[in-house]
Amino acid sequence: MPHVLVVDDDPTVSDVVRRYLEQDGFRVRLAADGHAALAAVAADRPDLVVLDLMMPGLDGLEVCRRLRARLPGLPVVMLTALARRPTG
Repeated sequence: MPHVLVVDDDPTVSDVVRRYLEQDGFRVRLAADGHAALAAVAADRPDLVVLDLMMPGLDGLEVCRRLRARLPGLPVVMLTALARRPTG
């Protein structure tokens, strides 16, 4: 069964993503911050990481950089609530 690590500091977002992935047959592990994400990957390498961009402490970009340095082929999907302001 494919394993997905979902990293988000918002428990509501994590739970929604987890439920959708589990319904599609994935095994899901949750991490609430960047440090927990790196520890989870070291303990049990996932097949995919769904990573929040804006987290306190280690943000998603730094976590992604560290994951890429350790495991260059690990797929990472960035998840964010960051909105882009309209121009004009």
